[in-house]
Amino acid sequence: MKRLAAAVAVLAVTTLAAACGSSPSASSAENRQVRLGYFPNITHATALYGIEKDLYAKSLGVPVTTSTFNAGPAAIEAVFSGAVDATYIGPNPAINAWEKSKGKAINIVAGAASGGVFLVVKPEINSVEDLKGKKIATPQLGNTQDVALRHWLLDKGIKTDTKGGGEVSIVPQENSQTLQTFATGDIDGAWVPEPFASRLVIESKGKILQDERELWPGKQFVITHLIVRQEWAKANPDLLKKLVEAHVQSTQEINADPDAAAKVVNASVQKLTGKPLKPEVLASAFKNITFTNDPIASSLTGSADHAVKVGLLKPVDLNGIYDLKILNEVLAAKGQQSIKDR
Repeated sequence: MKRLAAAVAVLAVTTLAAACGSSPSASSAENRQVRLGYFPNITHATALYGIEKDLYAKSLGVPVTTSTFNAGPAAIEAVFSGAVDATYIGPNPAINAWEKSKGKAINIVAGAASGGVFLVVKPEINSVEDLKGKKIATPQLGNTQDVALRHWLLDKGIKTDTKGGGEVSIVPQENSQTLQTFATGDIDGAWVPEPFASRLVIESKGKILQDERELWPGKQFVITHLIVRQEWAKANPDLLKKLVEAHVQSTQEINADPDAAAKVVNASVQKLTGKPLKPEVLASAFKNITFTNDPIASSLTGSADHAVKVGLLKPVDLNGIYDLKILNEVLAAKGQQSIKDR
């Protein structure tokens, strides 16, 4: 993917700069920029819409460089290296980043989306028992959907391992590849976010075996939120506030006119992937997601517990992972209710 390649190039430059003793955050005011990461998924519509409508550039008043990623671990690598300053990401990679850096690398500064994740399977699969001996894809080992699938299977008494063994073989692969392998029969299902879930159903005659919303209290769980590098945020508090303002504006516009927003998001998807989503896929995907500034903190704790139970995370203290002060200032200025971090 061209933008991911660009991110790798930026990574190389950043690493060289670090070796020379300079920090991206230490650049002069006139040379400041914001490097923003996100995925070409409908669950990242806040970013897709905001970038397409130029909301970030207008709010920030400095150049905005974007990089796209397929799954959270790759985005976190870019955060750790200093190749991006902020990124939209799922809960488990954010938890992993917090744990690996001992709370020194990132903070969650806003929620973005809830829901929009499904286990889609072949039509002949009717129950969890039917999954035994089958291959099920997730975007990447340790990413949010991977943890969700492993925990769900464990809860059902089905064993898996991180090498593709066990009673159900979990296969890590990019979502775009999953569309192909599901169509050819090389996999039997996938636990994936939108729009890939809707595409598997509409384009390849898959069926939904599990809607992840049904597994969470109030049918709400964080699928996407906005994180920032602590170093960058501390050095650029003005840009952080403007970034959050653009984020809140994007969420507001999406919810004010979802149909119009969906078309804007689809135009962004077409630019990033070379192909727009079919109207029926777009409508299905948008319907399945709630766009919200609330990071739904209780579900983050739940995701961490799930990762611990499936052996992909050591017990971790998440106290301090949220920094919602700026978000609540922005919401207050708009007359909106503040959001709690627990």
